[in-house]
Amino acid sequence: MKDIVIAEHHVRPGEFKEININIARLPSRTQIDTPIYVYRGLEDGPTLALTAGMHGDEINGMEIVRRIIDSGLHHVKRGTLVCMPVINVYGFLNYSREVPDGKDINRSFPGTKSGSLASRVAYHMTHDIIPYIDYGVDFHTGGAMRTNYPQVRCVMAEAKNVELAHAFAAPFTIDAPFRPHSLRQTAAKKGKNIIVYEGGESIRFDQYAIEEGINGTLRLMKHLKMIDWAPEPKEENRIIWNSSWARARTAGLFQPTIKCGDHIEKNQLVGTLTDPFGEFKEKVKSPSSGYVVGLNNNPVVNAGDALLHIGMDNLCKIGGGGEE
Repeated sequence: MKDIVIAEHHVRPGEFKEININIARLPSRTQIDTPIYVYRGLEDGPTLALTAGMHGDEINGMEIVRRIIDSGLHHVKRGTLVCMPVINVYGFLNYSREVPDGKDINRSFPGTKSGSLASRVAYHMTHDIIPYIDYGVDFHTGGAMRTNYPQVRCVMAEAKNVELAHAFAAPFTIDAPFRPHSLRQTAAKKGKNIIVYEGGESIRFDQYAIEEGINGTLRLMKHLKMIDWAPEPKEENRIIWNSSWARARTAGLFQPTIKCGDHIEKNQLVGTLTDPFGEFKEKVKSPSSGYVVGLNNNPVVNAGDALLHIGMDNLCKIGGGGEE
């Protein structure tokens, strides 16, 4: 059997190992470790990484990975499963997307060993995890009070990405370009395929997004022959080739009349904008037909703020993505 090494730790067949990577210390000198949970099956197979909490306030992904471990679903028959429930421990402790210096880890790859805090976390991911995996799922949610309907994002010009996304079978698959200096881009440069799963909103559990994330992961693991059973999809997988944002024409209080996941038509009423005093009211209409793949849950908006993210399956090239 081939030798499996994760973060310089050898993992034997049938072994479950907890590995802690020390990134830095708090000003109090308290050591902060990033925990990695690795289970290797008794038979050879691919190595799949499940990463969450890159942004410390995106708790749905953390809960997906936690439930997979807690339910024993990480006990694969073949191959190796690498679970990282909370990459950005600093952000998690502070209910923050970023690390304390204000930098975004997912814009800091490949990182440097002696750089900023975000860069150091990215460096350890680049050198201790990426070289030893075959595939990955990076879990995210919408940010800034925006929710995302369960969706996978990947570069669909790459056949292997399409294969992985099809196996995951989320309600939506969005053709999304690489974010510069992201985990996904850095892994691709090393020949590793990582897809992104987006579901729900930061600092808020979304049970449907969590369930879809778990079930999609199991379907992917089955496709990779790591396990023998996975649940069938509850919804049809729709391919989104192009997307755009409907934005507020003026400031006010936004009240949507549609919900995330809905199909809408061009010029359909999707909400209203009012002032707090009952002196102003404006109808908000959809600029295009498509599916609501993202929705702003913040009722107080300024002119130009994104209200809803509309995905179109019209075979056009992607125009824009969301958080990641």
